[in-house]
Amino acid sequence: MALDFRAKAVAAVQRLTPYLPGKPIEELQRELGLERVVKLASNENPLGPSPSAKTAMAAQLEECWLYPDGSGYRLKQRLAAHHGVQLAQITLGNGSSEPLEFILRALVNQGDEVIYSQHAFALYPLLTLAVGGRGIAVPAREYGHDLAAMADSVGPKTRLIFIANPNNPTGTWLPSRTIYAFMKQLPEEVVVVIDEAYFEYAHSLRPQEIADSSQWLGEFPNLMVTRTFSKAHGLAGLRCGYSLSSPELADLMNRLRPPFNVNSLALAAAAASIENVSHIERAVRLNQQGLDYLSESFNAMGIDFIDSIGNFITFRAPIDAAKLYQKLLQQGVIVRPVANYELPDSLRVSVGLEEENQLFIEALRQSLSA
Repeated sequence: MALDFRAKAVAAVQRLTPYLPGKPIEELQRELGLERVVKLASNENPLGPSPSAKTAMAAQLEECWLYPDGSGYRLKQRLAAHHGVQLAQITLGNGSSEPLEFILRALVNQGDEVIYSQHAFALYPLLTLAVGGRGIAVPAREYGHDLAAMADSVGPKTRLIFIANPNNPTGTWLPSRTIYAFMKQLPEEVVVVIDEAYFEYAHSLRPQEIADSSQWLGEFPNLMVTRTFSKAHGLAGLRCGYSLSSPELADLMNRLRPPFNVNSLALAAAAASIENVSHIERAVRLNQQGLDYLSESFNAMGIDFIDSIGNFITFRAPIDAAKLYQKLLQQGVIVRPVANYELPDSLRVSVGLEEENQLFIEALRQSLSA
């Protein structure tokens, strides 16, 4: 009889359910024999990388036989200048999800508590469980973070609090001044991680409400801010993100960071992308137009949705959400089920190019009329 390694696995790992990303285009093409597939499931930038990022990648290919700079010095220099921080405050990651794992591994012991909101990013509870922590999911308020309830949940065993602003998959947000007031009332030993994966989109839509939280690092040594190059920068396939924190927290995380965790193409592309402001401006304009179009279309069809300042909208399916998801797949449109976020009657759609948004709405109409 074969040995059951699952029974011998770490107890926390036995309880884990793997994270499921959006369905790949190639997979649907194989399954249904479709030539054209529109993927609006993973909140990617439909414009792709900036021209300068592509040029940097092409040049870096000539040296791909060499290991990357393990310190990421050039990228960290540009990030430090961009945010007005020291190099010692930056931790690079294979996507912004990796620093989330680093901080959990650095601070959370067996049975320690980690607070996050209901409907928050699925990796928060998954990573918490993986390190043996106890996750506390605070009930959402209007699909977003209830900071008062989260503050009330803080206890002697609380080590971390995750806040996604804006939140994925709901697209809800908190004014920066509200988060600042929340930070002021917390015990200084509780670390707050503000996940700003969608910052560029959010700030462009609500410039008076959404500020760069890293400006508070000098006041709050228990603050950590994460960013990614996977969204507005259009580099999702390269996996590059980072965190900004006190030098002390960054030191702990860098002790856990694997060697060469960010590849050379990602380092080059990210460093170039930071300086290509016009490409980000184009991306956020396209996103604004797409959000307007999708919102207007949903309203015209009588479909409820959650107001979003990300590059996606979560909407309530007029029919069974799982069936609607399958109907859309049959027409070559991939969206994202969100039942695992306690939103079983809803789906999330990413903002695409104008033509892709139109194809989605047409497929939605056909799916609902069939």
